[in-house]
Amino acid sequence: MPIIAPSMLASDFANIQRDTELINESSADWFHIDIMDGVFVPNISFGIPVTEAIKKHAKKPLDVHLMIVKPENYIADFAKAGAEIISVHWEACTHIHRTLAQIKENGCKAGVVLNPGTPVHLLEEVITDCDLVLLMSVNPGFGGQKFISSTIDKVKKLKALIAEKKADTIIEIDGGVNFETGKALVDAGADALVAGSFVFSHSDPFSAIDGLKNL
Repeated sequence: MPIIAPSMLASDFANIQRDTELINESSADWFHIDIMDGVFVPNISFGIPVTEAIKKHAKKPLDVHLMIVKPENYIADFAKAGAEIISVHWEACTHIHRTLAQIKENGCKAGVVLNPGTPVHLLEEVITDCDLVLLMSVNPGFGGQKFISSTIDKVKKLKALIAEKKADTIIEIDGGVNFETGKALVDAGADALVAGSFVFSHSDPFSAIDGLKNL
């Protein structure tokens, strides 16, 4: 069964406690929290106070995705705010090995995120340091985008790299996840699926999450 991490970016911001409790009561595994700074991506979303507010009500781990420049400056703050997983973009980190070590020193699991145009082979030297690799299957910044189908082959390449290096790394996918794309991703080797619009815009979010869990 895949790990399901509903993206709070697609929740109702005016009713964030209600939607947090919805995820608590569902079969989902993690909360996915997208942090955007308007610089690394062309959008602004949550920051530290909203992460703290979700943590106050969350009964499942916070999977925090930093779409920001200089993420190393904020890792300690997000760890303190309640993150249990912190993922940073390869494209935003000059010293990725150091940043991964910093995340772990702050008591969190460490992830690296790759944009759609960033190849998997760049992770060869750090894959054994990654608890998680998040592949973006849309261009980051906005919810509700169309799935980039080449992500399926990218998952297979990443799975092969993990096996080659004997790493213990989870593959997570973010963007355009639904029953159809989710099934193809899981079949290709994905371990965790982020779903935002598909869950929160669904007439029955609980059944949407259950369906993804049972792919």
